[in-house]
Amino acid sequence: MSRSSAISALKRILPGRALILDEAGRRPYETDGLTAIRQLPWAVALPESEGQVLEVLAVCTEHNIPIVPRGAGTGLSGGARPLQDGLLLSLARMNRILEIDADNLVARVQPGVRNLAISEAVAPYGLFYAPDPSSQIACSIGGNVAENAGGVHCLKYGLTVHNVRALRVATIDGEILELGGHGHDGLGLDLLALLCGSEGMLGIVLEVTVALVPLPERKSVLMAAFDSLSDAGDAVARLIGSGLVPAGLEMMDALAVQAAEDFAHAGYPRDAAALLLCELDGTQAEVAQSTVLAAGVFEAAGARTVEVATQADAQARMWQGRKSAFPAVGRLAPDYYCMDGTIPRHRLSEVLEAIARMSTEHGLRVANVFHAGDGNLHPLILYDANVPGQLESAEALGGAILELCVQVGGTVTGEHGVGIEKLDQMCAQFAPAELEQFFRLKAAFDSSGLLNPGKAIPTLSRCAEVGGMHVHGGKVPFPHLERF
Repeated sequence: MSRSSAISALKRILPGRALILDEAGRRPYETDGLTAIRQLPWAVALPESEGQVLEVLAVCTEHNIPIVPRGAGTGLSGGARPLQDGLLLSLARMNRILEIDADNLVARVQPGVRNLAISEAVAPYGLFYAPDPSSQIACSIGGNVAENAGGVHCLKYGLTVHNVRALRVATIDGEILELGGHGHDGLGLDLLALLCGSEGMLGIVLEVTVALVPLPERKSVLMAAFDSLSDAGDAVARLIGSGLVPAGLEMMDALAVQAAEDFAHAGYPRDAAALLLCELDGTQAEVAQSTVLAAGVFEAAGARTVEVATQADAQARMWQGRKSAFPAVGRLAPDYYCMDGTIPRHRLSEVLEAIARMSTEHGLRVANVFHAGDGNLHPLILYDANVPGQLESAEALGGAILELCVQVGGTVTGEHGVGIEKLDQMCAQFAPAELEQFFRLKAAFDSSGLLNPGKAIPTLSRCAEVGGMHVHGGKVPFPHLERF
């Protein structure tokens, strides 16, 4: 069937500007947060209801049109990068909070609701939604589910997967799946966890039921400055080893500290080699005791100063620098490439030292901002795309960092997803048999391969090409799976 008949069908479903076909209108959707890679979509659909989503899926299935789901477009791995021959399906207009059940500590929301809007809506009930990515002011809960987003507080409260109680999902065939419930566990296989982090490849999220957490009685925030990255890394290991579980434990290196201080004026010591921010929460007695313990651990590990903020305004000031770190680093160079990998905490110091060596070898500066408590690194590689070869060097350095994460027992992503950014590094982490199972799982939900094709799972031929995987006789082991 022709694309013109598909457009006619979509126009009947999506009135007015809910279907964007002109080039100027499609231009804002050509990329997500991974701005180095751009592609204009064939068309953009902005449904406002579940019924419209199902009708759009039916048209695309009938006309064999690939679909790329999109939330707020803040993702950093290219998961929402459109396809030239595909429909970009934005869920941004499905942005209503449908129900707040304070008694059962849950809220039911549409996928386009902003992350921060949930906490703002439930604050009058003395509650909040724990996962808080740096982009929480803009990112959507549907996108958070797709990428299994984390944030500063994921050390204590968990990732998105640990804070979602139920999902309402549409399959490519138009079937509605009701996964999970208001309780902590459900019957049958845990498909709810499977959908979290599936990057739009298995279904379209229509509703999300999130868990809510009571606002803590008290908080304190400690800021510890160190003269070496190794001492700061040792402090992280010692603190976790003490049995204390902070609400958040963040680290920044010297370059990130200087950039954040110049940008946010948070009161950071600009000459520190590393800075730790540690948030503790709980009852009055718990926080008082934990603060003394944490300060003692930091001092024993070599912290030259430890500041404690107990008032909300001082705590907000300390966190403002960390929350502003990404835009702050953006002032240091025309472009930066934000990586996302996870390592065992006890390998932190050696990995940071290795990143410093690789930075020198590639001739590109790297600012490190990361969730130290759970080993989730975010190296920010500074470069200038206008200088020939620098983008390629930044990508090569980023790939080397991710492969280092795998070598020390970590993973190629912690919360940003794989998208298109980390496909080659997936070849380094997984064997052919494992990738085959990923493709089989994809096929079980989407046998036509129309949902976000080419994302998250590398084809086996690609792995053979990049030399990241052993294949027998130079042949792809499972050629029947290459269509995904």
